[in-house]
Amino acid sequence: MIASRPILAFALAFAFALACAPLRAHAPAPALPKGVVAGPSVEGISEYTLGNGLRVLLFPDATKPTVTVNLVYGVGSVHENYGQTGMAHLLEHMLFKGTPRHDDISGEMKRRGISYNATTSLDRTNYFAAFPASAENLEWVLGMEADRMLRSRLDRADLDSEMTVVRNEMEAGENNPAGVLFKRLRAVAFLWHNYGNSTIGARADVEGVDIDQLRAFYRTWYRPDNATLIVAGRIEPDAVLRKVQATFGPLRKPASAMPRSPTVEPAQDGERAVTVRRNGGLRLAAAAYHIPARTHADNAALAVLAEVLGHTPGGRLHRTLVEPHVAAGAGALAEGLADAGLFIAFVVQVPEGDPDRAQDMLLAQVEALADAPVTDEEVAQARQRIANAYERNFTDVNAVGMALSEFQAAGDWRLLFTSRDAIEAVTAADVNRVAATYLRAGNRTLGRFVPTDAPDRVEVPAAPPAASVVAGYTGRAAVEAGEQFDPDPANLEARTERLVIGDGLQVALLPKRTRGGTVVVEGLFRFGDEHSLRGRSAAAGLAGVMLMRGSQQLTRAQIDSRLQALQTTGGVGGNLQGASLSMLSRRQHLPEALALLASLLREPAFPADEFEQLRLQAITGLEATRMEPGNIASQALALHFDPWPEGHPYHVETLDESLARVRAMRREDLVAFHRDFYGTARGEIAIVGDFDPAAVKQQLQQLFADWRSPNSYAPVGTAYAPVPPVQLRLPAVDKPNAVLMARHNIALRVTDPDYPALMVANRVFGGGALKSRLGDRIRQKEGLSYSVSSAVNADDSHDGRDDAGSFTIQAIAAPQNIERVEAAVREELARLVAEGITAAELEDAVSGLLNQRRQARAEDRSVAGMLRDQLYFGRTMAFTAGLDERFQTLTLEQVNAAIGRHFKPEQLTVITAGDFGAEPATP
Repeated sequence: MIASRPILAFALAFAFALACAPLRAHAPAPALPKGVVAGPSVEGISEYTLGNGLRVLLFPDATKPTVTVNLVYGVGSVHENYGQTGMAHLLEHMLFKGTPRHDDISGEMKRRGISYNATTSLDRTNYFAAFPASAENLEWVLGMEADRMLRSRLDRADLDSEMTVVRNEMEAGENNPAGVLFKRLRAVAFLWHNYGNSTIGARADVEGVDIDQLRAFYRTWYRPDNATLIVAGRIEPDAVLRKVQATFGPLRKPASAMPRSPTVEPAQDGERAVTVRRNGGLRLAAAAYHIPARTHADNAALAVLAEVLGHTPGGRLHRTLVEPHVAAGAGALAEGLADAGLFIAFVVQVPEGDPDRAQDMLLAQVEALADAPVTDEEVAQARQRIANAYERNFTDVNAVGMALSEFQAAGDWRLLFTSRDAIEAVTAADVNRVAATYLRAGNRTLGRFVPTDAPDRVEVPAAPPAASVVAGYTGRAAVEAGEQFDPDPANLEARTERLVIGDGLQVALLPKRTRGGTVVVEGLFRFGDEHSLRGRSAAAGLAGVMLMRGSQQLTRAQIDSRLQALQTTGGVGGNLQGASLSMLSRRQHLPEALALLASLLREPAFPADEFEQLRLQAITGLEATRMEPGNIASQALALHFDPWPEGHPYHVETLDESLARVRAMRREDLVAFHRDFYGTARGEIAIVGDFDPAAVKQQLQQLFADWRSPNSYAPVGTAYAPVPPVQLRLPAVDKPNAVLMARHNIALRVTDPDYPALMVANRVFGGGALKSRLGDRIRQKEGLSYSVSSAVNADDSHDGRDDAGSFTIQAIAAPQNIERVEAAVREELARLVAEGITAAELEDAVSGLLNQRRQARAEDRSVAGMLRDQLYFGRTMAFTAGLDERFQTLTLEQVNAAIGRHFKPEQLTVITAGDFGAEPATP
């Protein structure tokens, strides 16, 4: 479960192409069950209300065979009382503990292969589940959600264990310098309003929560008239409404009204400041300004202003702070909440830079826009980027079903559409006006308090009710849907054409009609071998990043603008042994988008100023990891298991070695790597979605087939090597969250007979934080860790020789509890090897894995990735179907025998990192 970070901007960025049968823009209204009232319908989304007040939103689309159920409650951290901070988030965790009818919610979801989670933010809590379209799964999810709405089991014992899990989540957040700064910033910016409280709460409140108060909070806010149920995807509205009425309809609406808070944050009466001093690798500065709620007309202009200032690379903050190397990064965001929120601008300072200068330049850009007003062109570009994000969002109905949470929390789901329309109408005059109104020193949280006879105060106007903003709103025509497509391996194979262009560029084409005419392209171009790549890994990584930062024809900002104009997301990149191309575009823009990305691959300019930006950012990022427990432990683990000699392309460097290489890197090194290695004649491209196959074949031939790498590709071989176990305890001063990482090597290939058995065994052991043996004991029962999991990693190659597999375990915990976590990990692993898994665990694990694999095949980007990999390994979808069959036919004896052959507790290396000087804690 996730405590939402309210300082993050709500981003409408979804990158999945879809396919379904054509639908009419206005489908016939479903027959309404008794007591259900129809409400407004906008762009394919229809609202209904049950007699008990439950609001239901249905968004049918047969595009892909999946369904998303998202239940949004109008309760978040803003509704908590004094001494009860964090209660909404803690309650969100507790609702997974079960009900009298559903004793093991997370286990049942895992068995059914349902992807699920929950989040808590300032204004709302939501619970969501996504699964392959199935009447049985939909009925089960609806019944479970209706059951836990009023009948969740809130036991003292469950609270005792979950409280420490939430405390560990809090500790993990306290390791993040940016997260800590933004929490303190909110606390100072708001005097009275609960938006100043962190969603995860105060440690003392979380540790001291009273079970009776938690139950009272639950009874107060969890009720049908405070909830919105969203069902999106391949659904039949008639049938869904009947199921919703049957499951939720009998729930009673409480007689008592929900509490209402009259608190309105007063106008700020001067600059405020907060300074956080604690260990950490990043230096940041941020300025926050009070702004109106989402329903206020100014919110749209403020959203555009945040884009003008904060966009990378075209935003003003990037151009004035990052490009001159004053800062490593900068950005801005405007909140759109139910009540008045914040506009935040921030800067990430470079280690050797002058922090006062970076802060002053940030404030000058934000608060002195009157001296350099925002232009019409800047506003037009910002509006276009936001509009593109909205359009991408609407190509995936399940993603829209999730996005509606934020707008419903702000007052009404239709704000998603009215906000979009309002942003399209914003002018430069609007942006300059709101900048002058709200981005003023007297409304800022950053500086000092200065007594004055003429205080500079900003009165944030009251926002109108959401009902008045959306009243009578009808929206636009619904996005055109595509064909109803069955992602069964046999159908995928039947619809896929494979060919070779030139002498080594393999291509897989899967054309189909998709929602919004989307098309996904995944490409990988290969070059280099073990000998030619020695000593060039650092240049390879930086050269790959630089590809998107300027070509011979376009600057970085122009590349960004061109992609926006083409409604295309993605780009090109590169690493040690290949260049990548990945994008989501539209049918009408695909030719131009492909041509653009090909030019970026072939004709990079490696601009000197962009190179210096990147080098500073890389140094800043590496330095920031120096005292982070996760990075300390992961690098120590990688060094211990590194079999490669110095100079080998796969050799692991220390942090200081990496820093030295980056500091010594020159632009000419990147130019030379591109000259010596890059080419597109050898590799794989997979295209899935709405496109013309004949035209695409011709264009791929023209763009990629004739460019050969000077250093041809040969894979670098990898092989299993036993590594003696060690146990290391590494210091990370002033970090309230510790990290455990463990590993031992396994001789394992994807094609090995034991591969499916070990994947199932790992799913049982640690393949899920909430429902697995590690999760059940360490998180659910003992409450020691917010996150604990394991993974089996298998090697793969053309000839089947490479077998460098591994078994890994990771966990986080308070430093005082890490020894108990390690002991529990070792005990559970020893029990797994000694006893194996049970027949029930086998059945659940196989069922969940197969459902997840089916769901992955419903996503076009996932299918494109599969096809690209199959091209490289010389496989087809028959391999995918065969692996499914191997999972289905697994026996208990096969799984337990594989566990005994491959899992070796005595060979486990365990490395922990954290501040181990703290006093022991008691859960």
